[in-house]
Amino acid sequence: MAFPVELSWVGERVLPPAIVPFPRGFAFGHDGRLFLASGIGPDGEGDDAIVAFGADGGTWPLRLVVDSELSPLDLAIAPNRNIIVSSERPFGAANALTGVRQYDPTDGHLVRVFSAGTSAEFRKPRGLPFGPDGIIYCGARDEVVAFDFESGRCLGSTVRFPRLYGQALIFFP
Repeated sequence: MAFPVELSWVGERVLPPAIVPFPRGFAFGHDGRLFLASGIGPDGEGDDAIVAFGADGGTWPLRLVVDSELSPLDLAIAPNRNIIVSSERPFGAANALTGVRQYDPTDGHLVRVFSAGTSAEFRKPRGLPFGPDGIIYCGARDEVVAFDFESGRCLGSTVRFPRLYGQALIFFP
């Protein structure tokens, strides 16, 4: 939904109701398109996809990303205009494979996967902003993990805090 800045009324729908089964993150591309990640819900329903919508609200195409290894948890747009998604597959599993996946916004193909390897625990990744330094920061269970976007290298934990479970991160000037 879209709301006025002054929050003086309820708002209006910009997309049809239930356009994706389990929304998991969204971002606007440099060209005005809306990218919406759809994951798997606690009941196992969902479709693990990224859907693109034109600036006029139309779909372009309905499913942009088809990747059997994707289980999106948050979505951002990189400085190079690519789509960046934190992923945990299978969702909620103790032994889930986690990473940050980069996709081309034109045809949805996988560009690369950022992996923490042994540099961080990187469990249950969620929030996914770019910092003012161009580094990708990803909130995760007990830590915030950083990745150098240019090289793809994991820089390790930048914050360690037991029981941290950040769903979103933001940087203030």
